[in-house]
Amino acid sequence: MTQRQSRPEVLAPAGSMDALRAAVFGGADAVYLGATRFSARQNAANFSAGETSGGATASLREAVAFCHVRGARVYLAMNTLIQDDEMDDALCLAEEACRAGVDALIVQDRGLARRLRAAAPEMPLHASTQLSCHTPEGVARLREAGFGRVVLAREMSAEEIAACAGLGCELEVFVHGALCRSVSGQCYLSALLGGRSGNRGLCAQPCRLPFAAGHQPGPEERVLSLKDLCLREHVDTLSRLGVASLKIEGRMKRPEYVAAATAVFAALARGKSPEESLLEDLQNVFSRSGFTDGYFIGRRDRELLGSRRKEDVAAADTATLARLVRLYDREKPRVAVDWRLQVEDGHPASLSVTDGIHTAVAKGPAPEPALTRPLEPERAAAQLQKTGGTPFFTRKMDCWVGEGLSLPLSALNALRREALSSLEALRGEPQAVGFDAAARPSAPLSGPPPFRPGSRPFLLARAARPEQLVPGADGWLLPLGAWAAPSPDGQAVGVEVPRALFGREESVLSALQKARANGASFALCGHADAVGLALRAGLAPVGGFGLNLCNRDALCAMAGDGLSAVMLSMELTFGQMAFALDPPLPTGLFAYGRQPLMLLRDCPRQMAAGCAGGRGCSLTDRKGVTFPLACGSGGTELLNAVPLYLADRLSALPPLDFLYLHFTDETPAAVSRILRDYRTGADAPPPSYTRGLYTRGVL
Repeated sequence: MTQRQSRPEVLAPAGSMDALRAAVFGGADAVYLGATRFSARQNAANFSAGETSGGATASLREAVAFCHVRGARVYLAMNTLIQDDEMDDALCLAEEACRAGVDALIVQDRGLARRLRAAAPEMPLHASTQLSCHTPEGVARLREAGFGRVVLAREMSAEEIAACAGLGCELEVFVHGALCRSVSGQCYLSALLGGRSGNRGLCAQPCRLPFAAGHQPGPEERVLSLKDLCLREHVDTLSRLGVASLKIEGRMKRPEYVAAATAVFAALARGKSPEESLLEDLQNVFSRSGFTDGYFIGRRDRELLGSRRKEDVAAADTATLARLVRLYDREKPRVAVDWRLQVEDGHPASLSVTDGIHTAVAKGPAPEPALTRPLEPERAAAQLQKTGGTPFFTRKMDCWVGEGLSLPLSALNALRREALSSLEALRGEPQAVGFDAAARPSAPLSGPPPFRPGSRPFLLARAARPEQLVPGADGWLLPLGAWAAPSPDGQAVGVEVPRALFGREESVLSALQKARANGASFALCGHADAVGLALRAGLAPVGGFGLNLCNRDALCAMAGDGLSAVMLSMELTFGQMAFALDPPLPTGLFAYGRQPLMLLRDCPRQMAAGCAGGRGCSLTDRKGVTFPLACGSGGTELLNAVPLYLADRLSALPPLDFLYLHFTDETPAAVSRILRDYRTGADAPPPSYTRGLYTRGVL
């Protein structure tokens, strides 16, 4: 619709029509918004998928027309996981988005992306930050999967972002707003503790509650809560790094917040300095103990921590909000137009206006001979340039007026109004993108299976340390940092790729190649970044739970990516796994162990209180429940307080190809006992355990 400018685009959140107006009038080049389903902010007002709103919720078409008239792009966030029985509904929404003329779809679910590439190949796809991309390899893999833009993880430094540029994919970087404690897409805290899934758009934000290092926290101890991000001092750097889009978080925020953040970053992107009063209002309208740029500059310490205090709430007072409302309480001219007026004796007056793409023409009364003062071209031009209250401003004016003719100024005003109204209608007309609902992707070809299940499920066990390698499993995995070239007789042996790879691609690839030379045949991969490294190292990639696979199309996408086997999402119920009973590649289930609730770039205990590392580190919540921390190479995992246990319910499990057993702090004797339980079945669960989400599901 509009050509992309050379400077980075300013991308603002629009959780409602009021917020959308605040974004556009504040100077946003593009907005991102959600429909009433399949959006990572399900509790925002959002936009209905129909042609008209039919109530308080504005329609998607209304939103797109409003933005396109004013030269702003619209990206629809379909950035949640799609369960198999929801795929048709998700595709119907995508088809409506194509009819409405949205400029791109933001997608997390790889199955949905696969279907969209077949149904709407001309619709640009943006890879959501929920896909956890944080390395050049990840960007390259997502580009090959059909994404034209990647929204990078928020934990990345300037150097790590720079390494991802120039790979044939646009980069989008968050520059302002809330920071999740976990790498996006790798958080299961809300889902596993409360049944509200962040991957489904309903995160309850338990990380904002009190947590402390090693003891029950006081009300103010919140080591999982971070300050809000603000990279306003780094806009020039981001531009030099080749970042295409500066993204503001906040679809749940009020319009005043959207207006303030958009106005600040719009000014900076255009090389201007925002007024100090506006910067103060930006912090006052919403912050958590102020702002941070710690990840971007590589300073990951206690200064990152922050929570919403009473003084932060009080700062968003009536005076602040009133000042910010003035940023968006009226139309702002955004679109340059050229005029041509033709006033000729004996012919109706004609006024044309063009934005360079669309042209509108208005006809008025014929001029009359002037009795006193004839109409001069300069006077006509001055009148026609009065475009206040519209999205347009005059770039060029060409007025031709016959000598001695008169035309009332009221007639010129009417011509201007009619011409601009017609131009607005032309600009707001949906530019539909083709959508073939019957299109189906070609059948995928997966890599050779790394292990061959027999009549019973294959037991794939992950040991945290070499001493846990005991008889009883069919295959073993060791973390890359603990690799010790195990060679148990008759067992498949693999290596676990670190789930956090920030800036460590080459060293991890080298270590994977050494593991391959020393007997490893496959690699457990938790996200797209790891898959390419495994393939380059000559290891068969096995998809881990972090790939969040929830539908058959996602399995097909993984097979097409060269994976050899995959684990299903931990957020599915057994009943929702029916799509995997005849899969395109071997499929398994996280069946035992302390499930990782968060993937953290840094150890929160180290950040808050300091620690020597090693086993025994933990966080404690406000109820006194202790959650272990597993610090490995490249990142830290917050583990569930109790292990998932299903050995006494083996007959209830769906008949998948393998069961994944995730050992962390168990003794070798305990490992041996648990392997026996999963081989023969157990009579009862241990005293402390969870069934996970397999029977209760998520919202």
